[in-house]
Order: sequence, then C-alpha cells, then structure tokens
Amino acid sequence: MHLNINLDWLSAKGLPILGLDISTTAVKLVELSDAGKGMLRVEHYVIEPLPKDAVTDGNITNLDQVADTLRTAWKNLGTRVKNVALALPSSAVITKKILVPASLSGLDLENQVEAEANQAIPFSLDEVNLDFQVLGESPGSPDDVQVLLAAAHKEKVEDRVAVVEAAGLKALIMDVESFATQTAYEQIAHLLPNSGAGQTVAIIDVGAQNMHINILHDNEPVYLREHGFGGNQLNNEISRRYGMTNEEADSAKRRGTLPESYDMEVLQPYSETLAMEIGRALQLFTTSTQYRKVDQILLAGGGAMIPGIDEVVGQRTGTPTMVVNPFANMAVGSKIRPQALTADAPSLFVACGLAMRRFDPQ
Repeated sequence: MHLNINLDWLSAKGLPILGLDISTTAVKLVELSDAGKGMLRVEHYVIEPLPKDAVTDGNITNLDQVADTLRTAWKNLGTRVKNVALALPSSAVITKKILVPASLSGLDLENQVEAEANQAIPFSLDEVNLDFQVLGESPGSPDDVQVLLAAAHKEKVEDRVAVVEAAGLKALIMDVESFATQTAYEQIAHLLPNSGAGQTVAIIDVGAQNMHINILHDNEPVYLREHGFGGNQLNNEISRRYGMTNEEADSAKRRGTLPESYDMEVLQPYSETLAMEIGRALQLFTTSTQYRKVDQILLAGGGAMIPGIDEVVGQRTGTPTMVVNPFANMAVGSKIRPQALTADAPSLFVACGLAMRRFDPQ
C-alpha cells in the first residue's frame, strides 16, 4: 500500500531514490539497488543524530537544525543520489476507505473522490494535501471499487519538503510511516509461519517518545495506535541514576561506557517495563477488536536494539517475538560493515521501506 501526497511520483518510477526517515532523535538514510535475480542490495546507509527538540511528536520544530543534520547525513552517506522518499507520521495523516463506482476513471474518479473526501475529512480541503489510491474491487459490492483516501495538513507536508530542499535534495515521494513499515515487512514476512497468511502480526516500533503499533491480520493492516512509552524513559533513568544530562546518558549508552552496574540496575528493569507496556498495548488491541490474540510480535525502532529484548518481551507476553532485520535477505555493498548493519537494522525499518519505493511495480 502506497500513497504519494501531491508529489510527482509517476515520473519518478525507477529513478534512484533514498529512503529518508526523520525521527525524534535522528535522520536516517538508506540507499538500495537492484542486485539482480530478484535480490536487493544495501548500497549505503547512515544514522545522523538530531539536536534535542529539533523534532517533537513528529513535528519539525527547528527546520534549520533538521536541514543541517540532513545535509551532513547525505555527505556522510557517500552517494550522488539526491532524490528522496520520506514519510509523514501516521498520526499526522487521516486515512479512510471509501467505495466509488467501478465505471469511473480519470477526472470523473478524481471529482467523485473529492466529493467523498469533503464528507469524510473534518477539515476544509483547502487546508489539506489530498491523495487517493484505488485498492481494487469491493468484496461486498461488485459494481464498486475500494479507494483509500489520505489527507494531511499542508504545513506538515511543506515542512518536510522544505527540510529536504534546504539540504540540497529533492523530495519525490511523500508516504505515511505505517505504510513504509508495511513495505519493509514484505522483506521479512517469509520468516513467519505461512509467510504471515492467517496470522495476526504486531509490528511494534519503539521510538524515543512513543511506541508505534501497527497490527496486520492475514498481511493486511487492521489496527494502528501510538502508545506513550519509548527510549527516552531509559535515558531519563540513566541520567537520574548516574547524575548525567540526557545527552550524556544517550551518548554513554551508545558508546557502552556506562558503569558495570548499568545492566542489572537500569537496563533489565527498563526491559521488563517495556515488555509490560507492550503487553498492555496488545491487551488493548484484543479487548477492543474482533481479534482474540496476537500470533507474532516484531520489534523495530531504536528500542529494539537492546540485547535480548526479544526474549524478555516473548516471556512477558507469551508470544513469539523477533527483532526485525529487513536487510537479512539482501546483498550488502562493499562500503557497509555487515555486523554494524545488523545492529542498526531495527532502527532503519521505516527508512528501508521508503527506499524500497524505487522498486514499486511499474
């Protein structure tokens, strides 16, 4: 499932493109190429930390700082490609499925979608970027097709495009983070029983401020939520315990220079709390939907980089749990250290999904 919010995608098909994920704490870029025989190759990737509060709750609060960080990230990436696919946070986009007559096409279809959008979206259409995608026949109504509408406030789109342009790059595709997650999931679905068919799979992306919960059933999205718990809680506890600023705590955690007591005193309790929060979030899913259980948990995001977190979550929830690596079946370019890529892979899930947009069917 893909959406392009008012950016020129048709002329972009097949062009080299970078997947750009602007998260709360870092700018992440991934470049993939075609390795032949149906395989992809990871050519380059980079994770460049952002200054504190440059991005909060998915909003770009300091455009210059984010653009500077992106410029640095692109230089460090070592590529000539300047086209990017990026995404809006799922919370910034309203999506809705509508039915329209299957006989409509071209301008008639656009006019019908716009008329439906006027009813479905609680803002004036002048304030939003609107896009739609025909999903296919409606199961219950053979004369209609299902269409997915997406609408986002214009300033949210414009802020991200402005950052890209200020960094000297070109925004070709604007996607939605949850859709990029589903695209990256395609790379790992084969690892699940029956390749995910008939399964209820929870993809939990543990970011700095929130956990993004994206649940698929039979490989189709059925549930999307944010849960207010993330990696910042770990940094807060490190800084409280060892008398550091949050920035020092984050840096020491990444470099592995914290006291020996860190694992037992801070990391283990945090991992248990994270597992408990995931359990709560999944309980909310099963009690508020028709689905009674989750068959598989996939952990992504920076929070999934904690050693052994899959075991802790699996034990606490009683659900098979795996840390995602969307690059596991890809070839690796000569500039990349495979061990580093495996360690960083969970936090590159969205960026990988965006980079895969280059290989959409023509």
